[in-house]
Amino acid sequence: MWEKLAQIWRVKELRNKILYVLGILFIFRVAAHIPIPGINVTSLRNFFESNQLLGLLNMFSGGAMQNFSIVMLGVGPYITSSIIFQLLMMIIPSLEQLSKEGEAGQQKLNQYMRILTVPLAALQAYSMITLLKQQGQGIIPSMSHFQLVTAIITITAGSIFLMWLGELISEKKIGNGISLIIFAGIVARVPSEIQQTFAVFDVSKIFSLVLFLAIGLVTIAGVVIVTEGQRNIPVSYARRIRGNRVYGGVSTHLPLRVNQAGVIPIIFAISLVVVPPIVAQFFVNSKTVWLAHLAQWFVATFRGGPIYSIVYFILVVVFTYFYTTVIFHPDQIAENLQKQGGFIPGLRPGRNTAEYLNYVSNRIVLAGALFLGVIAVLPSIMQSATNITTLVLGGTSLLIVVSVVLDTVKQVESQLTMRDYEGF
Repeated sequence: MWEKLAQIWRVKELRNKILYVLGILFIFRVAAHIPIPGINVTSLRNFFESNQLLGLLNMFSGGAMQNFSIVMLGVGPYITSSIIFQLLMMIIPSLEQLSKEGEAGQQKLNQYMRILTVPLAALQAYSMITLLKQQGQGIIPSMSHFQLVTAIITITAGSIFLMWLGELISEKKIGNGISLIIFAGIVARVPSEIQQTFAVFDVSKIFSLVLFLAIGLVTIAGVVIVTEGQRNIPVSYARRIRGNRVYGGVSTHLPLRVNQAGVIPIIFAISLVVVPPIVAQFFVNSKTVWLAHLAQWFVATFRGGPIYSIVYFILVVVFTYFYTTVIFHPDQIAENLQKQGGFIPGLRPGRNTAEYLNYVSNRIVLAGALFLGVIAVLPSIMQSATNITTLVLGGTSLLIVVSVVLDTVKQVESQLTMRDYEGF
């Protein structure tokens, strides 16, 4: 490993790219600690610590939401925008055609995503401010219309700023910029959580701490295995003779990943799970008794507990199948194989191949879906098993961290390999 790091450091261009990315991540962490004026940060942090769902959203913002900073929404609006466009490409033929036009088409789609990010960020900023004002507790004092508009504009600009930083990182081809920003936010919270754990550490909790670490190591190993796991479908290409040259006649494989959807299903599920308590907050003080009680039940239920965990688990499993259907098209793959003279041994090209690919995909996606579901509710399971509330083992956090690290390492290694071929 040290030899590989030394090799990376010796390549000037690669070294400068890594330092550039680290500099941008440092700027992000500085911005995450610049709060919007007029907020009681102490009351805000106490509120986030008592709400598991908002704590999960805070994780995606790298702790910036808990600080009510200028980048409190993180890259969430941009992620939401990209998900919306991926769904729209399924029902709008012009967008689907645009996605097939290569780099030029992708640039147009990216521009549309950036434009949509602006109103989404403004809407989320207004919703969050309204939600926190409903809580009382002195989190947000009374705001004038000018202060409210200023806060919304500032938060929206912060999200656009992070989106721009993410694109700058992606241009260097040292990992995905948006993913690295989320990764930096997650990792930055680890030291403070460890400090809080040892500040209230009791010798009687030593067994719980050892159990926590053991489950953490097993979870990390499981995340690596599932993230890298794939089913290789054998593919053969027919031999073709043109003149004195022979084409094809080779055997290869078609990889089907166990977790094709990545962390997207969890983000989908969060988007739905967060709606009921947010809407319920507006009716907690309703004059209609039954409506107020129903709203209070929703708020209490979705702060954590068995019902919340079960609903969250089911949504993640359902969205894993849904999103895999969106991105995996067996009919198109079978058609491309047939055009290129490829076939799966023992199967006729065309419909039979597509049916087989769909069958295999559904089987391996089941394992990936159940894994993502367990990962999503892992914090609740860990807190119940160890009674450690200051150090939270977030399965979603581990999934993002491991995926980003593996992807970044692969991109760095590919650049090193490219330089070996080019004689650098």
